[in-house]
Amino acid sequence: MNMTLRGWLIRWLLLVSIAHVLVGAVLPWMAAAPVFDAYHGSIEAAFWPGGAPAGARDLQTWWIALFGPTVQLMALWMIALIHLADRLRQPQVWLWLMVGLVIWAPQDIIVSLRAACWAHVWVDVAALVAMLPPLFWLWRHDRAAVAS
Repeated sequence: MNMTLRGWLIRWLLLVSIAHVLVGAVLPWMAAAPVFDAYHGSIEAAFWPGGAPAGARDLQTWWIALFGPTVQLMALWMIALIHLADRLRQPQVWLWLMVGLVIWAPQDIIVSLRAACWAHVWVDVAALVAMLPPLFWLWRHDRAAVAS
């Protein structure tokens, strides 16, 4: 199979998006799992250094479970946009995906930094590193193809 760099990058972006769909699907069911105890503890320590009040873990678990379907839906939209950009070869679709990430990330990072939730900051940075370079390359590539 002779795959171009463009094809590999599109597959990579689809894989990252599918991972987001799966994480979003799992969060409502796994938010209270013991495997996340350390994570919950770090968030509780950020907000209640002297110990979290009763019910804090339940509320936190509820918010994380509620966040799952949002992640899942956004990932499905990313898959749709990646598919459209691939088929139509319209560089502005890649640009809109980049704009979305560039708007989302600083806000999410600032909110996480204010709460000293470093795990969230590193996840955001990883998402940016995984997605922005391929999107930028695809935007430039398709823009050059349209211009010629």
